[in-house]
Amino acid sequence: MELRKIETWVPGLRLARTYQLEWFRSDLVAGLSVAAVALPIGIAYAQLAGFPPVVGIYSSILPAVAYAFFGSSRQLIVNPDAAACAIVAATVAPLAAGDAGRYLDLSIALAFLTGLLCIAGGIGGLGVIADFLSRPILTGYLNGIALSIIVGQLGTLLGFEVASGGFFRTLATVVSRLSETHFLTFIVGLLLFVLLRVLRHLYPKMPAPLIAAALGICMVYALGLERYGVAVVGAVPAGFPAPHIPSIGVSELWPLIVGACGIVLVSFCSMMTTARGFAAKNGYAIDVNQDMIALGVSDLASGFSRGFVVSGADSRTAVADSAGGKTQVTALIAAATMAAVLIFLTVPLAYLPTAALAAILISSALDLFDVVSLRRYYNVSQPEFWLSVVATLGVMTVGVLPGVLIAVGLAVLKLLRMASRPHDVVLGLVREKGDVYSAVEEEAGKTIPGLIIYRFESSLLFFNADHFKDRVRAIIKDANTRPRWFLFNAESVPVLDLTGADALEELHAELASQGIVLAVARSNGRFRMMLDRSGVTEKIGREHLFPTVHAGAEAFLAQGFGNPKSGNS
Repeated sequence: MELRKIETWVPGLRLARTYQLEWFRSDLVAGLSVAAVALPIGIAYAQLAGFPPVVGIYSSILPAVAYAFFGSSRQLIVNPDAAACAIVAATVAPLAAGDAGRYLDLSIALAFLTGLLCIAGGIGGLGVIADFLSRPILTGYLNGIALSIIVGQLGTLLGFEVASGGFFRTLATVVSRLSETHFLTFIVGLLLFVLLRVLRHLYPKMPAPLIAAALGICMVYALGLERYGVAVVGAVPAGFPAPHIPSIGVSELWPLIVGACGIVLVSFCSMMTTARGFAAKNGYAIDVNQDMIALGVSDLASGFSRGFVVSGADSRTAVADSAGGKTQVTALIAAATMAAVLIFLTVPLAYLPTAALAAILISSALDLFDVVSLRRYYNVSQPEFWLSVVATLGVMTVGVLPGVLIAVGLAVLKLLRMASRPHDVVLGLVREKGDVYSAVEEEAGKTIPGLIIYRFESSLLFFNADHFKDRVRAIIKDANTRPRWFLFNAESVPVLDLTGADALEELHAELASQGIVLAVARSNGRFRMMLDRSGVTEKIGREHLFPTVHAGAEAFLAQGFGNPKSGNS
């Protein structure tokens, strides 16, 4: 029993009881494939986040192990991620002011803060934030990051350094300095970029980043390109680092907390999109709260090993799945392989050209940019398409971290807009179905003369109560015959607050002054509870509360009003 309790918190331990040996070959091949892709991408993302290359390797090992034990996805690989790296750089760089030691301390502290927030959120049941950013808004945000990464790497690809200053400023700087292009560096980077794109499209199962990195190392070593000004990564220390306790000032704590909140929101939402997609493909479910805890533990593991914050890596997860990975053992094998490289094979990494890392990052960013979804949003829902575009422009204009606030603001505005102006409908009787009522304009439902049956498809709360009253007035005004009853179908109104209850009471008085009876059908749950507590039930009269719409219509007809056999009123 105790073991089962532990397994609810550490789902990966269940593998010890349920793992089947015939899965191991698939997991082994998948794990080696993931390592082949994750190693060069981790090094490239370290550069994106402003770290030495080895930090990207540190961030690819223990976090993957932590998620394998604590996460609920069998395929998900937790590693450095473009969005998280961009937010790390945007948060830490202004505080570090060019001091590498401060940069390390602040990034470790950021990883710890992010991890603690995720763990607290998961325990508190806040995994629901995975549904907070709509798909169009998240797509727009990630598209903005993709474009920012591409522009940010152009300088490295061309052979000169460009200070980060936002998308448009960086782009303008690159264009103004094109005459400084180091052509040999550009040729190396361009060749490797073309190789990456060709392999990506023609041989998608091949570890293209590893092949590009290996080729770049061979070119530098064999041709002595470093002597001709081609920049390389330089010496990479072997072995694991000693844990480091960061030192941060009180004034630095708030900016780090803000950055951590942004990372939690964006990284977790993005990670859950990936995890749910592969879970659905392989026929199992994801526990969002457990995965939030797992992401937190992964971030803590990364900080413990002097790494930076991580997230669900969609490219490496796709490799794990396409290579046939069955379980979390895939991630453990990938981590063990990268650990072996870190211990025994760091010497060749010194010859890796930085232009190769730029090519890998630009290629990854192109894959991150989601044109297919944008086209779908435009065809299906243009308002959501423009929300996505605004999120993209937010990242490109004000930066990655403020872009999080724009994305959150857009999500809140969308929720308020939908909730404050919900769909509503006038119902009519479908004759051939007896006691079935449907929308008059949709299914040829016939209104009963003198009776308006109205359905409001949202909770009735403070921000839509006035809209509700306005809609009732408009419907009564537009009625072809003078209504005697207004039957409010409350089946789609799960919650009623005090402002909503007051609106119903005011509406009752207003309709009564016009000789119109306000009746309510299907009042249940929290709606009915507030109706009773607020005294609105007594004002309307319990005789005007009905269990079904049909019962309300029958009560109206029993008083000698209306003729259900007539046409639309």
